[in-house]
Amino acid sequence: MMKKKIVVAIDSFKGCLSSTEANEAARRGLADKCADIEILQIPVSDGGEGWTEAFYAAIGGQLIETEVSDPLMRRVKANYLQKDRLAVIEIAQASGLTLLKPEERNPLMATTYGTGELIADAIRKGCREFIIGLGGSATSDAGRGMLQALADAFCNGNVLKINDVLKDMHFCIATDVNNPLCGPLGAAHVFAPQKGATLEMVEVLDQRAREFARESAIALGYDCAEVPGAGAAGGLGYAFMQFLHAERRQGIDLLLDTIGFDQLLQNACMVITGEGSADRQTLMGKLPSGIMQRAKSQGVPTVLVAGKVADRDALLSAGFSQVWCINPPGIPLEVALRKEEAEKNIAVTVARLLS
Repeated sequence: MMKKKIVVAIDSFKGCLSSTEANEAARRGLADKCADIEILQIPVSDGGEGWTEAFYAAIGGQLIETEVSDPLMRRVKANYLQKDRLAVIEIAQASGLTLLKPEERNPLMATTYGTGELIADAIRKGCREFIIGLGGSATSDAGRGMLQALADAFCNGNVLKINDVLKDMHFCIATDVNNPLCGPLGAAHVFAPQKGATLEMVEVLDQRAREFARESAIALGYDCAEVPGAGAAGGLGYAFMQFLHAERRQGIDLLLDTIGFDQLLQNACMVITGEGSADRQTLMGKLPSGIMQRAKSQGVPTVLVAGKVADRDALLSAGFSQVWCINPPGIPLEVALRKEEAEKNIAVTVARLLS
């Protein structure tokens, strides 16, 4: 008799567990309840934390460590994945918010220069195809720092020559952000406050982005500022599309296609996915929703687990078969965020699915 097959693909619980750690906690909970099941663990990411790790688990390759600039131009170690001529880069490794202390957050000062240095290092090592995860940035510089780093490396500092010098490269950016570069729904207004910007800073950042886009459009003869996703990662999406002709994909779809997720679902009786906090926004292109849609199309039920749950009825109506909050009522936040506590609560929660 064929064993029951359960696919576990849980996103990271930000600041608490990586995707791999959350999956392993779920595996333990399932295995402790029933030894006679096949458990397939898939590290996942939608372009932010864990992006490189998820691709490394999926396709192998070599993790390359190099030294780059953080958002405040301090030298830090960062890595990316290389497989043959492909580089998978997580921009948060060089330009991430987690690299800064809360009191250091200042998007007027923060730069994406280090992301450009990561790409330049990969180019020097022979990479010509790039998959870039745009999550978790500390920046709102419209990608000017990244472009300057590439120009310094290959174009004698001239940003406008990047189009020509890097024309044989192919870039694919992964983001679930649909925002334009500028305006009320743009990078500065929507995302910069999360990165430490005051209302006054937001206006300055938005004006900087407008001027940069206007100058770039005049110089290059076209304008990507209004293209959906231009506002991703503080406008880094714009820089990739305007200067590097990047293709844009939903992060989760890109990863799931790469790993052959639809084939992995064959003979599965259940998918378990999750994230730190689940609500209506989960249904707006976020990772658990993308996984559920794939599983639903093959008739496989998807269980959602999260540290915090709101809008349960909406989540169930959208297609999740079950929605569970892993934390017991009244648990203090600081306790819930402890790694060992979160692992235990995930294990206990998923074990109930086999009762």
